[in-house]
Amino acid sequence: AAMFGDCAVPGAHLESLWRSERGARAEAKSCQTGAIATAEAAVQARASRDAGVQTDQGRAAQGAFQPGAQTDSAGLLSFLRGVEDAVVKELNKNCRSRAFDGFEVNWADQNEQVLCLHTLSYPEAQDQNLQVTSVSWNATGSVIACSYGRLDDGDWSTEKSYVCTWNLDRRGLNPQHPDLVVDVPSSVMCLAFHPSQPSLIAGGLFSGEVVVWDPSRREDPVILRTGLTDDTHTDPVYQVHWVPGAQPRSRGQLWSVSTDGKILVWKEERDGRLGLATGFALVAQQIPRSSRLKKFTWGEAAVGVTSLSLSPFDPRVFVVAVEGGCCLRCSTAAVALAPPRPGSSVPLRAPAELVFSPHAGPVYSVSCSPFHNLFLSCGTDGQVHLHSMLQAEPLLSLQLSNRYLFCVRWSPVRPLLFAAVAGEGAVHLVDLEKSSQKPALSLAVGEHPVYCLEFNSRQSQLLAAGDAAGVLRVWQLSSSFTEQGPREMNRLEQLASEVTD
Repeated sequence: AAMFGDCAVPGAHLESLWRSERGARAEAKSCQTGAIATAEAAVQARASRDAGVQTDQGRAAQGAFQPGAQTDSAGLLSFLRGVEDAVVKELNKNCRSRAFDGFEVNWADQNEQVLCLHTLSYPEAQDQNLQVTSVSWNATGSVIACSYGRLDDGDWSTEKSYVCTWNLDRRGLNPQHPDLVVDVPSSVMCLAFHPSQPSLIAGGLFSGEVVVWDPSRREDPVILRTGLTDDTHTDPVYQVHWVPGAQPRSRGQLWSVSTDGKILVWKEERDGRLGLATGFALVAQQIPRSSRLKKFTWGEAAVGVTSLSLSPFDPRVFVVAVEGGCCLRCSTAAVALAPPRPGSSVPLRAPAELVFSPHAGPVYSVSCSPFHNLFLSCGTDGQVHLHSMLQAEPLLSLQLSNRYLFCVRWSPVRPLLFAAVAGEGAVHLVDLEKSSQKPALSLAVGEHPVYCLEFNSRQSQLLAAGDAAGVLRVWQLSSSFTEQGPREMNRLEQLASEVTD
């Protein structure tokens, strides 16, 4: 036989079982794998229960926390009887305690932020390099006014100036467009809103004249003025102050002070005139020799008055600051007469009763506390002095600046808080409850001196200050500067009595 040849081999046969198994399970013919089983469930537990408190249990669960617990009623009664006398004694002692008198829980968080809400200016005044010389809030607390003039060296008696007002509640407030502008032919050194009649503003001029404006009268806003008479101040007027009258509609009296050494009290007369009601003058016999700065033609030495503050506790008492560095407590009940001045229609009295320990330079501002018989003073030495009305030496001296301090004011709502403005362009807030050595907060305004500031007595969170660049800023104070502490008055009483005793 040949080595190679054709040969037919029978084929192999294997029986398939997967078709029969799939048919037995009724599976689809398009898939060779078994179906995947899935299920969805919102919770893993089949039963759920809501309960408002953990003690809401059924009867079966009661006593499950402490199996077999028993109450020793006899022992508890014996304990309560043993401590009853001591507990009742302490409760009675707490009822008689005054430790928490006046305490009110403040559930709100203390806010430490101070925000600058408005930066106001009058471009026309700034173009003339005029400065904000004074600022005042009206009786409603919603309108602020500032005067433009000059407080630095130079003769500004003939330079035009302005009084501007902004209503901070008005919609669409334009910070560079005052609501009202009053043109004044002489530099305005100071101004003050009437305490109860919101539309009246009094101002003192460089010329020595005192004027009252009603800015709502657009044609002629001047309604009262002293004129230039023998009674008028002969130096610039640095402060005006309203004293309300006894009658509700009465405008009251208007006080003015000047560096001519006179404190004059004006009353309204007919034909739009302010007439001299009474007056005072500082004389050489009542002040230290170092404070006598000027010699007048009538041969008597006098002291220039720069600031005035009336006591809220005694209507007869007021404090004045003078260029020589002293503060003087004065009285309207004084009977001693000052040397007569030529042409004066009213005899001027010498009011000084007590001379306080001086600053190291001229004093520019004084402010009486609305809460106690105390006052603050500041001046060119950069110090703030805290004085009692009853003694010459200060209770406290605080160095706030290496340059001048131009104005100081007590807070109308916080007995231990005051503010001062400085020549380096800062506003200092001093909280004596926190520290008597440094400010609680210093607001940097800029490189220009800040000349004036005022708290808003109606809206206690607002504080305004004006500077030498002609800018008026309004800040919103945080709650820590507007809410009185529970023992703040007691701390003020303690501070006032520590030295005086």
